[in-house]
Amino acid sequence: MKAYILAAGKGTRMQPLTENTPKPLLPVAGKPILQHNVDNLKDLVDEIIILVGWRGRRIQESIEGNGVTLEYIRQEKPLGTADAVRQVERYIQEPFICMNGDVILSKTGLREFVNRFRDSTRSIMGVVKVDDPSNYGLIEVEDDMVKDIIEKPKEPKGDLVNAGVYGFTQDIFHAVEKTTLSPRREYEITDSLKLLMKDRALGYHELERGHWIEISRPWDLLDANRRVIDILDLEEKMDGIVEDNVHMEGWVSLEEGARLREGTYIIGPVHIGKDADIGPNAFIRGCTSIGPGCRIGAAVEIKNSIVMENSNIPHHNYVGDSIIGRNCNFGCGTKVANLRLDGKNIVVTHMGKKVDTGMRKLGVIMGDDVKTGINSMINVGTVIGQGSFIGPGARVSGEMGNKSRIQ
Repeated sequence: MKAYILAAGKGTRMQPLTENTPKPLLPVAGKPILQHNVDNLKDLVDEIIILVGWRGRRIQESIEGNGVTLEYIRQEKPLGTADAVRQVERYIQEPFICMNGDVILSKTGLREFVNRFRDSTRSIMGVVKVDDPSNYGLIEVEDDMVKDIIEKPKEPKGDLVNAGVYGFTQDIFHAVEKTTLSPRREYEITDSLKLLMKDRALGYHELERGHWIEISRPWDLLDANRRVIDILDLEEKMDGIVEDNVHMEGWVSLEEGARLREGTYIIGPVHIGKDADIGPNAFIRGCTSIGPGCRIGAAVEIKNSIVMENSNIPHHNYVGDSIIGRNCNFGCGTKVANLRLDGKNIVVTHMGKKVDTGMRKLGVIMGDDVKTGINSMINVGTVIGQGSFIGPGARVSGEMGNKSRIQ
């Protein structure tokens, strides 16, 4: 059996993190989202075909097969998810697994799904129960079959939603050929699935919620970072250099070339990437992931955050519940607030719209190549576009566009 992963989209809703980086390459617990899925599929399928588009070459250079054959095909123009499935027709002549590139399934969840599909004579889709189905495709089922798919219902009557993983027979290609343009001027896979439903050719498999992670907004990466370590049973490494008087407790993974300097205190789960330099006297709290080549210096505290590669947070800084892009640099004393004084949910202005994140603690979502001056202050739920500059002593909040200048 082969697997097909849809990874051609830019991930517009993940801005500013995807201004330079394809969404499937955003890091979770030290690996790109896409790499987790490849690793979890490799023992279940013979070959994985990956659909790429925007910056596809970077995806090909970044993902490792680790024992399974990887093949890439390119979608030149994004015309929707059904068109994405159409691209693989000439490469696959048998039933296959298909999954979105922005979901992560545990090995257990994928194995159960694949086994269910092997026992089936028809296409199936993965479904999962969620608390708020209004932002998903609601799935209605009856007699082991999918009865209806309702996109983003205002008053959902149920809690099963589309999990973004499918087992397809060759019938899917006939359905795709009959699929017409949607009001969004795209060929939608949900319209193709509805054609299968009419022929009673679409079953389903319910995934355990704990084995499924969806990443649709930037702050979802924080929850994914926390959960992935648990559900994927990630390996704990200690390949770097640990100086005297370093305290570690809980799950801690240290990649090759990384250094923990004297006096550093770590409470896991924490992942520290290759060649990262931590301390002296730094405090790293779970669930934190430090990317390759990062510098985390003296008297710095980082908690429940993702710091991407080659970023520097070098002295007297606090970063909590935040995502820091690549090649950022914090001036001495820069602080990130992560909790409202009234304790209410944090509302983020993202892409010009106010969004209730449902989170009580959220710091900053920071794009690549951002620089802050000494003693600058970043308020809760701030979004900072790539290439921005925050001057000494400046206070920022809300949403800042790319290459903003705050003095």
